[in-house]
Amino acid sequence: MARQSLVGMVSDDLLNRIVSGEFPPGSTLPGELELTAQHEVSRMTVREAVKTLEAQGVVRIERGRGTYVNELRRWTSMGAVLRAAAEGENDATAAVQLIELRRMLESGAAELAARRITAEELESMLEHVTAMGEAHAANDVGRFVEADLAFHDVILHASGNVFVAVLFAPLSHVLSARRAQTSKIVQIQANALREHAQILEALASGDPERARLAMDSHMAQTMSDLKTYVLHI
Repeated sequence: MARQSLVGMVSDDLLNRIVSGEFPPGSTLPGELELTAQHEVSRMTVREAVKTLEAQGVVRIERGRGTYVNELRRWTSMGAVLRAAAEGENDATAAVQLIELRRMLESGAAELAARRITAEELESMLEHVTAMGEAHAANDVGRFVEADLAFHDVILHASGNVFVAVLFAPLSHVLSARRAQTSKIVQIQANALREHAQILEALASGDPERARLAMDSHMAQTMSDLKTYVLHI
């Protein structure tokens, strides 16, 4: 097997162990000799794998002391951060910060969309809200999540700003995973359904400020629901 692929395999395994909580922030990774034995690779391969994680901000190498796992806020790799958000063990920080990011971007997207949204896009959003209502009544979490994500996707594209949709594309997997987690709770479904209806009304009015406030209200409710029903903080 090519050495570069071995480096990737070792760094990926170490990242998985960090994300799973085996190596929490502030802890040290095993030494080169131990990692070499665990992965049955050369010390050079291990060294390059650790340097890969260092370049992503996941770990820091303190010469003479060891390799330490950084707090999530210091990570610089989108892929690594998204993995922590999607697969991390009770990673409250990632969950909260994801909603903070959504609040910043989606409130602005809704404001732009109010000026640019088409009748066809509004009709599509109404269909998604209707589907959410039917799924809520049937407690069909999968369908509810699908309609929820589709509703927000219309707004992102209706904003007319190509960078907004591009920024959200890498988040699609983690957003789906988070929605599936939170939407299992019936009260969260009910809250989301109410907020989505208000966002649709605001966009239909063509008032940018009303649309921004409606989306901001939804994000605030989402944060409150996450802390109350999921994180219990």
